[in-house]
Amino acid sequence: MADPLLLSTVDDLLADLCTAEALAGAEQDGWAGPIWDAVEEMGLSRLGIDEQSGGVGGEFADAIAVLGVVGRYAAPVPLAESVLAGWLLSSARLVLGPGLTTVVPGRPEDTVRLEGGALSGDWHRVPWARRAGHVVALVEDRDSWWVVRVDAAACDVEHRANLAGEPRDTLRLDRVGPLDLVPAPVGARPADLRARGALTRAAMMSGALDAIGRLTSSHAQERRQFGRALSSFQAVQAHLVVVAQQAALVAMATGAAARALERGSGTFEIGAAKVLADRAAGVATAAAHQTHGAIGMTYEHHLQHLTRRLWSWRQEYGRAREWSSRLGWSLHAAGADHLYPVVAGTPGGR
Repeated sequence: MADPLLLSTVDDLLADLCTAEALAGAEQDGWAGPIWDAVEEMGLSRLGIDEQSGGVGGEFADAIAVLGVVGRYAAPVPLAESVLAGWLLSSARLVLGPGLTTVVPGRPEDTVRLEGGALSGDWHRVPWARRAGHVVALVEDRDSWWVVRVDAAACDVEHRANLAGEPRDTLRLDRVGPLDLVPAPVGARPADLRARGALTRAAMMSGALDAIGRLTSSHAQERRQFGRALSSFQAVQAHLVVVAQQAALVAMATGAAARALERGSGTFEIGAAKVLADRAAGVATAAAHQTHGAIGMTYEHHLQHLTRRLWSWRQEYGRAREWSSRLGWSLHAAGADHLYPVVAGTPGGR
């Protein structure tokens, strides 16, 4: 479990920095320098990475807990990408260098190939690539996977963004020589990166859902219609319950997935958490916006910063349909006798 003092400190930091003006500026400029500088100064971008690999120590679960706070404040910083890149580099016995290093999520439309020791092709939807010094990726060559690190300045960057306005750039490589080229060890293959990436998104979505619940509850208590607070209407109370339920459910699932990852791969639990988070993105968003009415859709209102991120993050590292399919095949492979133990988390499940 992450240190409560650390989480409290990060909460206070982001509460001060993630103002409406800062979020709007980051969406327009594609960068929030003061917030990222503060995050880096605290060492959060290297949390969960051992000191020999350029990190500050701690467990990956600590970083996941901090990402929950990042999601709560819709902080426009590439903290998840730095943590994932550091994990991938340390797994390959490489050191995370200074400055921002982002990670290539790995998408079906990616075309980068290794030919004659150089990389050519496109990587799509790479978070904050325009601001990164280095880019880390997994590349397949002759039936083997390799961890590669390239100089971002050697790539052509096409600026793109997700629904929340966060940079998701396309990188074009034309015979770019990698700075590092190391065989990907077992446990640091595309499926592992996808699982850890999904956990980062579930954690941030959990934080955003918590914030949406608080925001919606506060609005319902303060706003009055027909001489009564909105929260006194039964229909509105039902919306508040739905949002709170979804936030609690995703928080519990994400915490269980982080603990499972510490004990082993945790892929099953991570998949379950991502499925629940993706579902909550739709259910909670609908309930929160119906409670707020039109005001929640305005750009000036904080709610839309959170709900647009929910809808964006559920698109990344596998949607609910993909993870549901993987969970189903996993249960099918385990056999009928293991179904209840797996679902209930009792011994003999897997």
